[in-house]
Amino acid sequence: MNKLALALAAACCALMPTVAAATIETPEARAQAADAAQQAREDMMVKFGTAEIKPNRFLWDDQGSTPGDVNVIVSISDQMAYVYRSGTLVGAAAVSTAKEGKVTPTGIFPVLEKKRMHHSRTYDNAPMPFMQRLDEYGIALHAGHNPGYAASHGCIRLPVAFAQKLFSITDVGSQVMIAA
Repeated sequence: MNKLALALAAACCALMPTVAAATIETPEARAQAADAAQQAREDMMVKFGTAEIKPNRFLWDDQGSTPGDVNVIVSISDQMAYVYRSGTLVGAAAVSTAKEGKVTPTGIFPVLEKKRMHHSRTYDNAPMPFMQRLDEYGIALHAGHNPGYAASHGCIRLPVAFAQKLFSITDVGSQVMIAA
């Protein structure tokens, strides 16, 4: 896990010099996100003793973690999200990203906005509890239907209790890495 902590710190410093930095969707950022997702899979096996989580389920163990920066890593190919606090894996969840014909962007993103309850302006006022917006187009992390496969319009849907826990520890500016 220390390798990931160093990689996250390097990515944060090298690619995101300020909290207000914009999204980074370069090939380098996508490669860093892919490397982080691979390491997160390995960390999940070590921390939780499993390589899979069933749809709409999550694992959370923040015992022994210290307060500090929160980083989220999303793997679109695995339909998984991983949460690190101060470089220590504290949570992992099954997610649902963009269905065929829609796009969940990849790269490195700061959390731009947080709202405990938000409603989509694009999709019939759909509820988006514990919304954390990642880009100017409305892509966000939020609680939602999580069938175990890609089914969203582009957002990253999380199990409700996981979304609530994540919302409680992130700040505007927290880093989210999304890998293909």
